[in-house]
Amino acid sequence: MTLSFAAAFVCAIAAGTATAAEDPSAPLRAEYEALKQRLEQSPFQQRLLLESVEGRHDSQADVYAVVDHPIATVSAALTSAANWCDVLILHPNVKYCRAMPRGQGTALSVAIGKKTEQPLTQVHRLEFVFNVAASLPDYMQVGLDARKGPLGTGNYRIALEAVRIDEDRAFLHLRYSYTFGFWARVAMRMYLQGAARDKVGFTAVDVPGNPQAAYIGGFRGVTERNSMRYYLAIDAYLGTLAAPAPERVDRSLERWFDDSERYARQLHEMDRDTYLAMKRREYLRQQTER
Repeated sequence: MTLSFAAAFVCAIAAGTATAAEDPSAPLRAEYEALKQRLEQSPFQQRLLLESVEGRHDSQADVYAVVDHPIATVSAALTSAANWCDVLILHPNVKYCRAMPRGQGTALSVAIGKKTEQPLTQVHRLEFVFNVAASLPDYMQVGLDARKGPLGTGNYRIALEAVRIDEDRAFLHLRYSYTFGFWARVAMRMYLQGAARDKVGFTAVDVPGNPQAAYIGGFRGVTERNSMRYYLAIDAYLGTLAAPAPERVDRSLERWFDDSERYARQLHEMDRDTYLAMKRREYLRQQTER
């Protein structure tokens, strides 16, 4: 490498770092441009993509989507910790959520359980530290991080960022990830061999001799399903903000269930009436119990 080339290379790196520091939305804007064509041709029949990866001790999924909401609406709604509880409770496994002060910040006390009704004495509690990393006119970023989880899992992270596309649309990137140890892997294998033996994710895989579409299973399948459930919760919450306040909860529940049924192969767990009845009771408990 010549001295002049090395100098130019260093200057380019420095310029890129400066640009990122001055405009935190730049990486997500670049991601949108790179994914724009794939979003338009998405197999989900909406502008949405899902990618996942599994390591030895961790699993992660990323959802990318274009939503028909101004960035100001997305940012105002999702930089509030309390609003996130109204988002998370839509997920069938989330039985309770309450925002509370922690030191100089805010935490979410979240109860995770089965996809059936349970008393709060029988669920697993996670405490997510809530952080607003950016709240700008055309970009927002928040993170929810829980160090410890149930059954040897940990380092749970739900991270959301969004950037303005135009006056009426925003591009969202949702990341869901966690780590797991030996006993978590054992417990997951038992779950996958039992109640979830027929469950799959969204990533298509080739299976020799099988002419029909096949989908990823295992840890990646679990992570993909949960990531989609969280994305649908965000989308349902945003999509019902224009409704009168007393109607929003019911409308968001109805929308979440109807949207999840579009992916019934992966996400169907119960009928509509059962889901709505369970979630209405859990939402009421969320407002009245600590």
